[in-house]
Amino acid sequence: MKLTTSIRGAFIIPSSNKNPKTSGLLPTEFSTLPLSPSLVAVVQELGFLKLTPIQRQSIPILLKGKDLIGQSRTGSGKTAAFALPILEKINIHLSHVQALILCPTRELCAQVTRDIRKLGRNHPGLKVLPLAGGVPVRPQRDALEKGIHIAVGTPGRILDHITREHLDLSKLGTVVLDEADRMLDMGFEEEMAQILKATPKSRQTIFFSATFPEEIEAMSRSYQRSPSRITISEKPEAAASIRQLVYAVTSETKQTTLISLLQEFQPDSAIVFCNTKMACNELVEILARAKVSTACLHGELEQHMRDRVMARFRNKSIRVLVATDVAARGIDVENLEVVFNFDLPSKPDVYVHRIGRTGRAGKAGLAISLATQRDTVKVQSIEAFTRSPLEKKSLSRFAPQKDGPNKTPFSHDAKMETLLISGGRKEKVRAGDILGALTGDAGGLKASDIGKIEIHDNFSYVAVSAAVAKVALQRLNNGKIKGRKFRVEFV
Repeated sequence: MKLTTSIRGAFIIPSSNKNPKTSGLLPTEFSTLPLSPSLVAVVQELGFLKLTPIQRQSIPILLKGKDLIGQSRTGSGKTAAFALPILEKINIHLSHVQALILCPTRELCAQVTRDIRKLGRNHPGLKVLPLAGGVPVRPQRDALEKGIHIAVGTPGRILDHITREHLDLSKLGTVVLDEADRMLDMGFEEEMAQILKATPKSRQTIFFSATFPEEIEAMSRSYQRSPSRITISEKPEAAASIRQLVYAVTSETKQTTLISLLQEFQPDSAIVFCNTKMACNELVEILARAKVSTACLHGELEQHMRDRVMARFRNKSIRVLVATDVAARGIDVENLEVVFNFDLPSKPDVYVHRIGRTGRAGKAGLAISLATQRDTVKVQSIEAFTRSPLEKKSLSRFAPQKDGPNKTPFSHDAKMETLLISGGRKEKVRAGDILGALTGDAGGLKASDIGKIEIHDNFSYVAVSAAVAKVALQRLNNGKIKGRKFRVEFV
């Protein structure tokens, strides 16, 4: 069974043997920070001992209540960098919003919310509420009326709640703009400014971003007080753990080449990037006909479908996700083996961001790009930007072959299937309750047949081995979870 415990970007790095408490150097381990024992215990339980560079430099500053501009790439550990100081200062006994985190997308809001809840699991009664579009306003309003401690939201929905007087930020202590440059790219500059104006001037203001254009510099001058500036340089060598391959193709051979490469590398989890929604839809149809476990993610997909697709991809019920850059913002998946650039992006920094989703937590990653003759300039600009050549590979041995005794069997079915349970956090359902219902006397399944369990407010997802999925569905529908009957269905 895999109960996920990773925190986005909080990977382990080499550390110094010197003790910062006595040497005056920056801390290298979470245990050396002035954090409460309960917080230190949580990060240790989650398996994180060493601080990433952005955490090492920013957490001591944030614990002192100072404003900060932090610049580092995605996956560098920014969430834990701002979440731990927030959790250290939270007063559970006060039921008003004490911290607000703004994110560019619903997916990133959900990811940040999950990470904060994991880090704050030793804070009894901690209430962290995601506030993003794509879902009804009323349940969010009701939760706000009951009182929360931390709000994580997109600028549009946060401003909507402020305008409707659902969200009171008058006692806010900390505001974080996470991936601020992306919020600007998505046209949220006015909303961001209005939200900041609605917060107390005494607040702590934190900007985290991969880049800092003039618009953000101007916002910093307007809304921050003598901020500390931390820049973790995004050196191309940071992707050294990612093997980067490029295959020369024609427009006519791109799809068959991708299928051949999937057959060759057999990844359990892969993202394929396309530049348009139309290309995504077309490619998913081609892959489905080739018996590849796949789904698409693009900006026009309805939100409940996006949520289900991402849940299935996270728990390995879908092995290949085809996505556009806009739809994939905020996606973070554990153990992503391969990133395919079916279409090369027009900007080299977008390429770096795409491939940065693999090769995390010290693991080796793989990025494979398909390039036509018209993509030559793009390949050259990527190589100039990363200051290293891409590995040029031959397609000859991947040429389509007729079925025969020497044909390698194509097997790309998902090993897991996803069940949707009509009970979640508000019904006091926990991952252990679902696991117990499946593996106890009534369920009778093996723990090894159970995959990732995700608990949401009003529903839950559980991944089960495809071989026993029908049995699991029947036994959950016939049995009880935590003494109650819930509706269970396949996603």
